[in-house]
Amino acid sequence: MAFQKKYLPLLMGAAIAAGIYIGGKLSFTDAPDRLFTTNSKKDKLNRLIDYIEYDYVDDVNTDSIVDVTVNGILENLDPHSVYIPEEDMERVAEEMKGDFVGIGVSFYTYKDTIAVIRAIAGGPSEKAGIIGGDRIIFADGDTLYGKNIEDDALIKKLKGPINSKVNLTVYRRGEPELLHFTVKRDNIPINSVDATYMLTDKLGYIKVNRFAESTYKEFRKGIKALKTQGAIEIALDLRGNPGGFLGIAEQIADEFLEDDKLILFTKNKRGDIEESYATSKGDFEDGKVFVMIDENSASASEIVAGALQDNDIGTIVGRRSYGKGLVQREMDLGDGSAVRLTVSRYYTPTGRSIQRPYDNGNKDYYDEYFERISSGELLDSENIHVDDSLKFVTPGGKIVYGGGGIIPDVFVPIDSSMQNETLSFLLRRGFFGNFVFEELEKDRHLYDGISRRDFIDSFEVGDDLVFAFQDYLNLRSEANVTFVAYHDEVKQYIKATFADQLFGAGAFEEVYNKTDIMIEEVIGLSKGDTGSHVLDED
Repeated sequence: MAFQKKYLPLLMGAAIAAGIYIGGKLSFTDAPDRLFTTNSKKDKLNRLIDYIEYDYVDDVNTDSIVDVTVNGILENLDPHSVYIPEEDMERVAEEMKGDFVGIGVSFYTYKDTIAVIRAIAGGPSEKAGIIGGDRIIFADGDTLYGKNIEDDALIKKLKGPINSKVNLTVYRRGEPELLHFTVKRDNIPINSVDATYMLTDKLGYIKVNRFAESTYKEFRKGIKALKTQGAIEIALDLRGNPGGFLGIAEQIADEFLEDDKLILFTKNKRGDIEESYATSKGDFEDGKVFVMIDENSASASEIVAGALQDNDIGTIVGRRSYGKGLVQREMDLGDGSAVRLTVSRYYTPTGRSIQRPYDNGNKDYYDEYFERISSGELLDSENIHVDDSLKFVTPGGKIVYGGGGIIPDVFVPIDSSMQNETLSFLLRRGFFGNFVFEELEKDRHLYDGISRRDFIDSFEVGDDLVFAFQDYLNLRSEANVTFVAYHDEVKQYIKATFADQLFGAGAFEEVYNKTDIMIEEVIGLSKGDTGSHVLDED
């Protein structure tokens, strides 16, 4: 008896440990004879990492080895299964959620200092009194300027828990002393709807840059505003939209489809099919819709375009879309990182998959995309290659194709200025923004009396401002560029950037779109002009 009492705790502990071990091996799909077997493939990876960590001659960061291993595995699956490291999770989550907690300013790190472009309308900084041109130099006594401070570090100092307060010290040109503000942090939207305004008396415009959690709410707000202004037709701009949440795409497509119309269906590896149908929620079922797409419209953008095209609703305008017909699900890996794993394919209502083939590996997959560009497909619809075996017919008799993107009903070639590498370089590197910021800094009060509408309709960018921009670039050896052939386009970019920094909220798009050839095509279609680019259905 004494022996039993003495070793009872030990025996119980061993039994519990054995139970935990067996429980860890259990899977509800395992057969009994597999319960005590090991997975040699998983063991091989674990052993290799252990050998490297404990026995390899040099010190190695095994976390980086794991990351490389995970990426290598995913690269052998499909082009769209991706790994999200822990350090990227917060940023990715914010982008897809559609907001973050902060102080509500748009800023540049300008000459090693946070320079406020503008305070977000209705946000905490605007309420506190911060204005465009302010330099935030301290936050709760911490220095926010200097050559060695990176943007990520600055942003972290300005972020914090909701309703928490941060004391900011600000330099404002013309003020004899530094200014002090206490700002209460709040939810700050990351807008996925860039612009909402009227193109004509009856045609409203709305641009969606991605499909985040907040997108449908933003979209509904925009549609209601346009209807209030008299819109009976909508130009939905999905150009450059890489996608996002499938469910949000379904909700937006539902706005234009009658009840019980099929939006899409998905199929997984087991052959399980899930169908999604339009509901009674649609507010624009009786209006005309034009969906603008291009070679960078992907995934959820293609779901919307495909659902409307296959139901003979509206007109798809632009160029063939990217061709992504795979659905991913985000899965937590337990250490703060995650994987977005492809779990099914989606199909448009006629049954077509618009996923481009990737049988020959990811490199060929991405090379095929660039081959489209070099083939001249972006300039002439005759260069769009289709597979007759993937031909489908809509209920209205329209011929559509699967196998590589949504082919528009009306083709619009790419604007040559969009292909100019010089302008693309200047936009990517922020030269337009920095130049305009410096021009505004000379005297912001010059623009005090100009309304948004007057600026967009009447403000003219003179040649002197273009030459000043050229001089600005010439002082920077890394930007040794000329744009003699694109003088008017540079004027337009400068004006659009002025509008963005002065007014925000879609002002850039409203200026830039004034000479957009695809929007001109949509306006012509709205007026009854069938256009010269309608694609043959044969």
